[in-house]
Amino acid sequence: MGDAISIRNLNKSFGPKKAVRDISLSIREGSLCGLIGPNGAGKTTTIRMIMSIIFPDSGEVNVLGKASAVESKDRIGYLPEERGTYRKWKVGVFLNYIGRLKGVDAAGLDQKVKQWLVKVGLQDVYKKKCEELSKGMQQKVQFIASVLHEPDLIILDEPFSGLDPVNRVLLRTLINEQHQKGRTIIFSTHAMYEAEQLCDHLLMIHDGQKVLDLSMQELYRKYDPKTLIVEPADAGEQERVLGSLRHLSGVDSARLTGETIELKLHEGTDASSVIAAAASACRVRRMELKRASVEEIFIEIVKGSGGSGEELEELRASLAQARLDTGEARDSA
Repeated sequence: MGDAISIRNLNKSFGPKKAVRDISLSIREGSLCGLIGPNGAGKTTTIRMIMSIIFPDSGEVNVLGKASAVESKDRIGYLPEERGTYRKWKVGVFLNYIGRLKGVDAAGLDQKVKQWLVKVGLQDVYKKKCEELSKGMQQKVQFIASVLHEPDLIILDEPFSGLDPVNRVLLRTLINEQHQKGRTIIFSTHAMYEAEQLCDHLLMIHDGQKVLDLSMQELYRKYDPKTLIVEPADAGEQERVLGSLRHLSGVDSARLTGETIELKLHEGTDASSVIAAAASACRVRRMELKRASVEEIFIEIVKGSGGSGEELEELRASLAQARLDTGEARDSA
């Protein structure tokens, strides 16, 4: 398989603001790729350049073997960050119109629209005006519009924003279904755990620069587990066990997390030696290595690149807000 998207030395500025800085990347055909990073990192600007909505100051973009997404527009499905339907149009009319614009055969198109509406739980909105729908409903209608023509490449910009937990699960299922049909999917998100659950490849952007470009397998190999979770066998003994474990060789820090103890290991520490030492030091019910989350890896990358303490605190706050936004989304289906 070749590359669905290829970018070389892409740059974009808005006045004094450098939104994208010399980004190069390739997205293989058939991959499910997450473009992640906090708000303002440059994700949407990069996507808009891929879609030829805006043009780079310098650099090259190749989409589905063409020099511009415009040349392959009927093979691309796009859900923009700024949601927008024809508000006065009825849902069925809107989706039929989009289908025809994208080259879907008129024969059977209306039935296909109705089947998709049933699939996303909107079977009762066919004759409703788009403006009568909730934000979450409109988002599902726009998702249908982006995949109705069965595109080879699907680009989704912050697709989970505004969805409640039930509909986020539904959307993940629909994205997986499209991926299993062999379609290339790239979606951006500032909620990194969504990408962690879905993707086979991650591209991470910070301050307009690419800071990570790895498959999920490569990511987990590179960032070995550095946290050991210990559950003492004796109830109520957590404080005493904590005192025994915090001084073990290879342990950087230790803290209580409910009924368990979380040990952070020094870089390069052999986790098996700490596990053996912990088992000898006290009676334990359970021990397990905790894999680093994508958020933790991202913070580690920014820290390693010389990020200031203030920058790291702002980054942690941004990631925490992303979890809050998606975990407590108020807009329901």
